[in-house]
Amino acid sequence: MPLQTIEPRRLYRQIAGQLRALIDGGEFPAGSRLPPERDLASQLGVSRPSVREALIALEVEGRVEVRMGSGIWVTDARGAEPRAGAARAATGEGPLETIRARQLIESELAALAARRASPVLVKGLREAVASMRRDAAAGRQPTDGDRRFHLLVAEAADNSVLLRVVTDLCDERHNPLFATLGGHFETAASWRLALAEHQAVLDAIAAGSAAAARAAMRRHLAQSHDRFTATWAAA
Repeated sequence: MPLQTIEPRRLYRQIAGQLRALIDGGEFPAGSRLPPERDLASQLGVSRPSVREALIALEVEGRVEVRMGSGIWVTDARGAEPRAGAARAATGEGPLETIRARQLIESELAALAARRASPVLVKGLREAVASMRRDAAAGRQPTDGDRRFHLLVAEAADNSVLLRVVTDLCDERHNPLFATLGGHFETAASWRLALAEHQAVLDAIAAGSAAAARAAMRRHLAQSHDRFTATWAAA
């Protein structure tokens, strides 16, 4: 038999695999509630964000249902058609892992953008924030302006490799794992907080302060991560 390529498994997929096996083995039958994230993380010896990503992957597959304020409930998936996006969820990047990567990369890009701030860049950033405000005021998710803002910051580095990396990371938002997680935690209130954080990055870049821009971008993405890891009930 020919050798097969060995693929490293992401941590959240390993956790999801264990939970899936327990569900299939009857440890958690359909209609039962899974233990809280804190307990699962303790038993598995992993972080709560990793458990959160695994639970979201199982939700995309249709194996569990997240009920805000109630917990994670096992569904009866026997004979059900796979949900749209389930295949990609099995191989996609973890949304929280993506945010952490963006924090490392984009905080330095924000500092570089502040050092190279031009009227054109500042104008573009202001227009992106204005677009976000208009969408938020109209009850729409301001994702277009958000994406444009972050790509403008990356473009200031004048490095096509870095721009491609940031573009790919931003576009992970369309990953079904990210979209499902966002569906639980992205609200009008969370976007108001994100808008204020974008404004802080813009102000620091416009002022030409690399240290302030770095700190503001790091804070924004750290807060984004924290918003996605809030307790289910708080959401």
